[in-house]
Amino acid sequence: MEVQSGDPVGAREESEDGYRVTTLELFFDLVFVFTITQLTSVLVHELSPLGLLRVVVLFGVLWWIYSGYAWLTNTVAPTTTGRRLLLLVGMAGFLIMALATPRAFDGGGVAWGLGYLIVVLVHGSLYVQANRNFWRVLPANVVAAALVIGAGLLSGAWTYALWIAAVLVPIVLPYIVRPGGRFMLRAAHIVERHGLLVLITLGESVVAIGIGLPDEPLTVGTTLAAVLGLALVAALWWTYFAEDDVRAEHALTAMDDARRTGAIMNGYFYAHIPVMIGVVAAAAGVKKAMGHAAEPLHAGPAIALGAGVAAYLVGDAAFRRTLRIGALAPRVGAAALCLATIALGVQVAAEAELIALVLVIVAALIVERRLSPTPEEPAGHPG
Repeated sequence: MEVQSGDPVGAREESEDGYRVTTLELFFDLVFVFTITQLTSVLVHELSPLGLLRVVVLFGVLWWIYSGYAWLTNTVAPTTTGRRLLLLVGMAGFLIMALATPRAFDGGGVAWGLGYLIVVLVHGSLYVQANRNFWRVLPANVVAAALVIGAGLLSGAWTYALWIAAVLVPIVLPYIVRPGGRFMLRAAHIVERHGLLVLITLGESVVAIGIGLPDEPLTVGTTLAAVLGLALVAALWWTYFAEDDVRAEHALTAMDDARRTGAIMNGYFYAHIPVMIGVVAAAAGVKKAMGHAAEPLHAGPAIALGAGVAAYLVGDAAFRRTLRIGALAPRVGAAALCLATIALGVQVAAEAELIALVLVIVAALIVERRLSPTPEEPAGHPG
């Protein structure tokens, strides 16, 4: 969304250093991540191009409004009873969406759309408190909810057309109908909020390991598979949280308001789309792999696993590029190698693909370490 001159969207209620994520926001994110994990279930039950399309469309609608809430609480702190109660109502809307997600394209679209309508109305009512011009943007979100409800009433190609329109309308309309005002976002809050979201989502991937294991006594094979799954999640954690979050906060803090808003939009909205979808896809692949880790995988789970990790790394590289906080080439190269591991999963075994993915990420991290400037050198952008 373009940054404009004029009054800021809401006054800063606390200093940059003192404004951090509240426990209510963390509670909110736990409910949101439940909705994301439902996408993993959708993909597990339909590991196909159609299933991937459904997940991408559902995620697109979810991610837009979640980012809206992250920007909202960055500006309007949930410190009063009224705001807290409204956020709890918004959480109820996300819960309805989560419960309807498995059948969103098969009879559950109306319930999903009604939950989404609750979410956007709560978001709009809170944001208008900070910026009276926000009512110009609110109709786009309401229209998106109406499109989802309409998709639930139809079938066939019209269902998908309306869902895709629901993704595009709220993103495109603000560029046509200017909301007015300029966004003044706190770097520390944005970095911490999204970091916690990624962490919770990775944690749910660990849960997928346990769910994917057969209901039998542990064997050496299943234990090894579980440990490899955890090692993969840990490697993904390392790529995001070993210094990059701190560097990101420093980079954003050094920017003026206009540049910061653009960097947050590109780095935390757009670049995080493949990061989050990658985790969802990889979790689906891991869940499928757990029960038969010593056997070759079907093409669907193998692709979900390898391509999911690759998407995560590409998104992470785009995030780094936006904020200029680290090398790019090792992560982009690692993403390409992750795609090559799909053949191991199909031809050899799920364990072989998991081992290869962990080794690829570790190798990329080692290369990055060697490319990092020494303390005497200026911190550059070696990618």
